[in-house]
Amino acid sequence: MRIGLVAMSGIRACDAELLRLGLTLPGFVERSKTIASLPSLGLLTLAGMTPSEHECEYFEVEDIRKMDALPNGFDLVAISSFSAQMAEAYELADRYRAAGVPVVLGGLHASALPDEAAGHCDAVVIGEGEAIWLDVLRDAEAGNLKARYEPAGEFNLDDAPMPAFEMLEPSRYNRLTVQASRGCPWHCEFCASSILLTKRYKQKPIDKVLAEIDRIREIWQRPFIEFADDNALVNKRYWKELLEGLKTRKIHWFAETDISVHQDEELLALMRDSGCAQVLIGLESPVEAGLEGLELKTDWKRKRWPQYKQAIKQIQSHGIRVDGCFVLGLDGHTADIFDQVYQFAREAELYDVQITIQTPFPGTPLHRRLKRGNRLLHDGQWQRCTLFDVNYRPQHMTSDELSEGFRRLTVRIYGEEITKWRRENFNRKYLAAAKHAEEDSS
Repeated sequence: MRIGLVAMSGIRACDAELLRLGLTLPGFVERSKTIASLPSLGLLTLAGMTPSEHECEYFEVEDIRKMDALPNGFDLVAISSFSAQMAEAYELADRYRAAGVPVVLGGLHASALPDEAAGHCDAVVIGEGEAIWLDVLRDAEAGNLKARYEPAGEFNLDDAPMPAFEMLEPSRYNRLTVQASRGCPWHCEFCASSILLTKRYKQKPIDKVLAEIDRIREIWQRPFIEFADDNALVNKRYWKELLEGLKTRKIHWFAETDISVHQDEELLALMRDSGCAQVLIGLESPVEAGLEGLELKTDWKRKRWPQYKQAIKQIQSHGIRVDGCFVLGLDGHTADIFDQVYQFAREAELYDVQITIQTPFPGTPLHRRLKRGNRLLHDGQWQRCTLFDVNYRPQHMTSDELSEGFRRLTVRIYGEEITKWRRENFNRKYLAAAKHAEEDSS
């Protein structure tokens, strides 16, 4: 069979004014381009485990309206999409099916709402695709696709296949993704990531992770790696061993992690020595009120709120940039939150800042709670699940106040002057000191 693997890509926002503002703000544009340019590791992984008698073609669709004609000649098309692009994914699937091509839909959104997805495809893949992909191929080849495919149990990352990185065009990407873990030990109410696909936090064998990086290095001479982990560096013993292996690879890398990394000096030194350029940390709120009850098991983030500023400075003292991520519109937030985020970012001397609006994605505890409370706006209009649009009623401000405050903060926090200050301050205060310390220790 000839199989088309289609990723819906690009950044979405319904707020036209925010989009207009974003185009003029260097910090906002830089991060948006980075996120939009990441390839679909899930589809590349499925391609990597596809038997050689089949032929795979990977491509990305950023704007279906600009597609005059569909790439054709496929016997099967598999489409993966996030909620904000799901309407476009459905349109693409409908077009392929109208042309007589069977379509499989998968990913987080399809896994959360398989009945909805089933209206636009021949088969829905629910959960971890690696566990059932070979079954899908076997049934498709026999012309007998089932309506649903759902793994009977957890996929063991010991069996993780090598992603088909060779399918990518190097010039299109400024970084490539590798996954070392899946899931997260914490359970944040709003989280719509791989925690919805797996019930437990699990690690990929270190030799497999290093083999993937070596494969990338065969294709890209000096690659920048983004670890596609929801919460990397949690298992400190595992990561210390992995980072020792990375030290000899001469790469630079980025990861999303939690604030606990600041407590381990040995780990921070290994991160720096192995090429860690930056970490994104979900701080979520600069004030304690916004964090209460956010992590559903142990209130983990609220308990660590007093450490935030010192932790950021500790991490950055090793020459590792911190991108602090804030979620605006949490139930403890008032209209003061926009000034509070700006002030915190200045005082903590964050290298970078990422701001989003709380978004009730389907399948999350947040979506269920707000639906029970009759607080959802535009429920089912998944194109508004962008992280930049308001689709619920905040608790201590109006939805208009949240939208307008977010726009104002976007201008303030991503403006040229403040962005320049953050970068120069880090280079002068932290990066130079870290280089001196590294030279002294060698």
